[in-house]
Order: sequence, then structure tokens, then C-alpha cells
Amino acid sequence: MLLRTPTHTLSEQLSERFASRIRDRLLAAGARLPSVRQCAAQHGVSPSTVVAAYDQLLAQGLVEARRNRGFFVRGPAAPALASQAKGAPADGVLDAAHAHQRKAPISAATLMRGMFQPISAKPQPGLGVLPEDWIATDPIAASLRRVSGAASVRDTSVRYGEPMGDAALRRVLAARLQALGIAARAEHIITTVGATHALDIISRTLLKPGDSVMVEEPGWAVEFARLSALGMRILPVPRGPDGPDLDVMQRLCEAHAGTAAAPRLFVSVSVLHNPTGACLSPAHAHRVLQLAQRHGFWIAEDDSYCHLAPEHATRLATLDGLQRTIYVGGFAKILAPNWRIGYMAAPPELLEPLLDTKLLSTLTTPSLLERALAHCIEQGQLRRHAERVRTRLDAARSRSARLAQQAGCRFAAEPAGLFGWVDTGVDTEALALRLLDDGYLLAPGALFHAEHRPSTLMRINFATTQEAGFWRVFERGREGVGK
Repeated sequence: MLLRTPTHTLSEQLSERFASRIRDRLLAAGARLPSVRQCAAQHGVSPSTVVAAYDQLLAQGLVEARRNRGFFVRGPAAPALASQAKGAPADGVLDAAHAHQRKAPISAATLMRGMFQPISAKPQPGLGVLPEDWIATDPIAASLRRVSGAASVRDTSVRYGEPMGDAALRRVLAARLQALGIAARAEHIITTVGATHALDIISRTLLKPGDSVMVEEPGWAVEFARLSALGMRILPVPRGPDGPDLDVMQRLCEAHAGTAAAPRLFVSVSVLHNPTGACLSPAHAHRVLQLAQRHGFWIAEDDSYCHLAPEHATRLATLDGLQRTIYVGGFAKILAPNWRIGYMAAPPELLEPLLDTKLLSTLTTPSLLERALAHCIEQGQLRRHAERVRTRLDAARSRSARLAQQAGCRFAAEPAGLFGWVDTGVDTEALALRLLDDGYLLAPGALFHAEHRPSTLMRINFATTQEAGFWRVFERGREGVGK
């Protein structure tokens, strides 16, 4: 609730609150502000105060008023409804230009910014990383000390690292992949600056602007945003508990067979899918690989959550033998977010073009960190840390799921892994905006749909939603949205 001060009127305080959110992109271009009545009730002020605050935002050029519809954040994406009036793209294809127009109030960039500029000191339900106190810094520090002697530092500093990545790390990674049943040797592996960088290299190598990419829906918000920024045409494929909808995949492939619009890539989180937590079934995996072989598209398998999953989980790269599948992994989700080390294991014929793209984007990757990671894995430190995290996450998941259900939420998918996919019963975009005032950043369901459709679903992080206090705030916010 706003309080009057000698220096700032209530309308000035309210105006500055919205202006700050717009500048920080917590409110994206095209986002609708709450109605005057809703805003007045939410902030405990009179409707005339809200009108005055909105007038100040208008004067600053931050918002625009649309007759009989309300106030919207000003920007290049504001006229989104004009494109919608012309009808959706055929076959569920999201044109890249439309992708930029259909922005959710809480955007993919917002979640990423929240990683660097926390909304508050409270645990953040919408973020996709482990809490800071879950990170084991001692093994990291020990590994860094082990490899950072004077000779090693000089060796890794006076020349660029190996183009494909540190040889010791690639040998260690190859051994781990072989333990998962993935037939990869060290020479099949290229290190990257995190898993996102690996996916970006794959996209830039295999695709050109206008190419079609099949993605799982719901899916990873940042991946949608990244592909759209590259000018790709997005073909959403519904994701169920066993994997992607195979009938939809087949129709998309057959509808565009032999044309420039034929899908060239399928991006999948097969194990502990983000946001549902579901894992790919063996039967679905075989069918996906058959479709890839028949229609000639590549598969980028993002296994970022592999350290949180059982080793026997079905992976496309295991069944495929790295023929049409490029396997992507990383360590930010388990070890430390700022250890930006990822990798990909690829079919032999793709290694050279993928490496060329890496060299053009980053030259090489940091050898010192890669050597430290190799040491951390070789000494069993990563394995022991992952075991502790899985045990802790199992307990957190039970607590969080119980609190969510007590708060009236329904799980749209069986709780598993780091994320829960919950139905709140109200528009989660509106709910997310209300809870910002209480210091909580949510991940509304619209983020996980390529067309940013309104949704009553949201993704929660089990590790950061264990406090009853958050769920009490959640219930109050939901009641306010439902009025």
C-alpha cells in the first residue's frame, strides 16, 4: 500500500512504480496496465489518484491510451492486436515478426534479468536456478585452487584454449556420456559457454532466417525468444506426459514436405521437461527418431537437468547413437550458475561446421574453468553434490506441492524434477503483476507458449516455494485477480 509523504504525492509514487517496471522491462511493450478500478483497489488509493498517475505516464511517453480498452505500455510491440486481427499463421506457425509483437507482461528477458537483479531478497518462485544456499562452493574453490598454480595460469592465459575445448574435460565428459549409454568420444564433443550457447551455435549452424523449427509447447521461454530473434519460424508441438504429440509432428512434416518450409530442426527437453517435469517415454523416443530419419530434420536434445534425473531416463541421443541427434548439456543448473560451461556431442559430419560457428562467436572457451570442472568431476565432487541436491530437492518438492495444493492449485503434470506446472484458476499474467508489489517474480504460463496465449498455469521452482508465507501472499493476489 502506498503512503503519502511530504515530498511525493500518491500519484507520483504510483507513476514512478510503473515507470520503474517499464524501464526494467518487468512490463514489456504491449502489456496492459490494470484498469483504474483494479489498480485503485490493489494499491489502496482512489481512482482519481490512479488516473493522475496514468496521465503522468502518458506525458512521459511510457504508455498509450486505447479507446475503451485501457492503458498499454508504449513500444514497437504495442500494436500486437492488429496482427492478431488478420488471423493466426497457418499450421500453427509463428512468424518471427509476430513473435516480437506478442509479448507477455512478464517476458523471457524479465526472468533472465531477475537472475541478475533480484526483485527482492525473498525466494523467487519464477526463477529457474537453485537457491544460493544450495550451491556447494567448497568443491568449486578446491578445484580452482588445484588447477590455478602459476604454471597452469600462465599456460591458460598466454594463448587461446583448444578450439573444441579443454582435452581433459572432453575426455571426462565422454566417459560420463558413455555411462548414460551415449556413444560419444572426446572428439565428438565441443565445449561452449553454457548450454544456451550450445543451442545458439546449433541454430546458427543448421538454420537460416525463415527456416522452420519444431519446439515443444509448453516449452522454454528463452528458447522461443532466442529463435524468434534469429528470424526462425516456430512450429509448436504440444508436449504431453510421454513426449511430443507425434500426430502433430507428423502433420507438420508432411504438410511442408519437399518445400522450403519443411522443419529443419526439433528442439526437445526430453528429460525433466521444462516446465512440466515430464520425461520422454521409450516408445515416443523411437517414433520421434523415425520421423527425423524419414523427414530429414535434426534434433537438438537439451539435457540441462540431467544431474537431477535418474540415469536410466530415456534419452534420444542414447537410442540414436548421435546420428540425427545433437546432445546438449551444462552445469549451471546443478553446480553454479556462473560457471558458464556447457557442451554438445554431435554427429561427425556436423562437428566442423559447429566448430566454425563457435570460433566465429567466442573464439574459444575458458580453459582454466574447464580444467577445474574436469577435476571436480574426476574427484567425484560433482557426483556427491548432485546426490545431496537430489535428496534435498525431493523433500522440497513434497513440501512445495503440499502447500500449492492447500492454496487451491492443481498440478497439470505429475510433480518431478525442479519445476512444477500448476493451474491457479486465474490469469497468471495478471497475478504476476500483482505479486511484483510483494517482491515475488512469477513465471506465468503465457511465457511457455510460442504465441503467448493467456493462461491460468504457471511454473514454480520447488526449491524456492517451500515457505508458507509466499503461498499466503499468492492466495491474496489470486483473490484480487479473481474479483
